[in-house]
Amino acid sequence: MRKVVGGMVLAASAASAVLCFGAGVAQAGSTPDVVGQKYSDAESAISGAGLKPVVSTTVGDQKSWPDCVVTDTVARTVPPPENSGGSATNQLLVSLNCDAGEASAKTPGFSAASPQGKAAKAAADAAAASASATPAPSK
Repeated sequence: MRKVVGGMVLAASAASAVLCFGAGVAQAGSTPDVVGQKYSDAESAISGAGLKPVVSTTVGDQKSWPDCVVTDTVARTVPPPENSGGSATNQLLVSLNCDAGEASAKTPGFSAASPQGKAAKAAADAAAASASATPAPSK
């Protein structure tokens, strides 16, 4: 008798542990990897995955949100209000960097040592090179 009761208690404990720790937050499909993309492009990918994009943090104010770069994402599920009969909302929180280009002594931006700063410097150098290589229109 003691073994039967002990076994039932153990089974009940194991079942409750599975319910508590094994039940994760349900997500709609897989979370898209949008880090490094412009928010306008990332927003489309997030919506396409069945998630609602939500801007959680921003750094800088040099660009409008569609032109900002996504630096981090966190998936979350928001439960419906109590007694509402509604459904949970699957969201993807995004962090945005809205600094423009490479930082200088006068303007904020990416560090020249960061990948984004190196890319911004290379793009600026390429634009300057193509502008100087373009001949002036003749009259």
